Amino acid sequence: MQHISQITISDPMLKERQLGAFDRLIMRFINDERDLPFIHLFLGLSAIILPVAVVLYAWFTWWLAVPYLIVLFAVLLGPYILMLHNICHRKLFKKEYEWMNNIIPWFLGPFFGETPETYYAHHICMHHTEGNLKDDLSSTMKYQRDSFWGFMHYFASFFFLGIYALSQYFIKKNRKEWMRNILVGEFSFFILVAVMCLISVKATVVMFVIPFCMTRFLMMAGNWGQHAFVDATDPGNSYKNSITCINSRYNQTCFNDGYHIGHHVRPAMHWTDMPKEFQDNLAKYREQGAIVFRTIDFFAVWLFLMTKQYGTLASFYVDLDETPKTKDEVIALLKSRTKRIDAATIEQFSGHDYLRDLRRRKL
Repeated sequence: MQHISQITISDPMLKERQLGAFDRLIMRFINDERDLPFIHLFLGLSAIILPVAVVLYAWFTWWLAVPYLIVLFAVLLGPYILMLHNICHRKLFKKEYEWMNNIIPWFLGPFFGETPETYYAHHICMHHTEGNLKDDLSSTMKYQRDSFWGFMHYFASFFFLGIYALSQYFIKKNRKEWMRNILVGEFSFFILVAVMCLISVKATVVMFVIPFCMTRFLMMAGNWGQHAFVDATDPGNSYKNSITCINSRYNQTCFNDGYHIGHHVRPAMHWTDMPKEFQDNLAKYREQGAIVFRTIDFFAVWLFLMTKQYGTLASFYVDLDETPKTKDEVIALLKSRTKRIDAATIEQFSGHDYLRDLRRRKL
């Protein structure tokens, strides 16, 4: 455990730098200079993945396939997903080049197990709209959030029924254009897989099928970690149903994704502004009882919960209170926030009066 007063934020923030000729050229096409790292990342990922795909489809060997999968999940996947996340919230390319915003999800996405259109529809049009409450298809509230079997039910529901549930959600909300988008994206992916299997089943399993399965598992594990600690007395409050992770290697490579509370409070906030927003609003985080960890990421939070290692979680806890808590008090707080919320309470806090109160409080 550490008190916030003892911590210096080391997560990436905006740094002024001189642009080279290539970056100046790219600036003609993109909206924000701060997003130049996404262009470099896209080019770097393409330079790795496309040659590997060519080799595996031409001369398949497990000596290349296994190291590739290790590098994909250990190094490449996180930066790609969080690049995709950021460009969904803030368009990368200028309006006159709008079509180019499809390149990353449609061209590169399938190699990372991301079916085109589904991430945007699920995350932007559903998750951020519903905020982990009753109609959020990825809501964690009804689960005991330190239960492995609870998580497996959560994951299986998403993996096997997610697209059907998301389609029904958009029909219910009269957003049929988004239902069409996700179905086009999903079927396009599976048609691609079927066609590529005609060339090489093994290469297709490595390049598309394994990433599809693993990415969906990891995304649900990450979302579980992000929304595991929910205050049952105010579950729609972003400060009380999300967490923030500071000073982690994950933030260095994944564009400050650890600042999940700030992201839900201000979804369009640029990733370079997140550490400053946290520091500038510490009083708000303290007042709202926000849960903050240091040096770990959401996947570590998920793992510690699945193994019920509350003592370990408490050791990474960042105390925001003026009067520091004891380790036992932190453990008790964390356990109280992972308890399953019953259906009656969920219904109560998903009504119009509660949602109107959230807007009034600007939460």
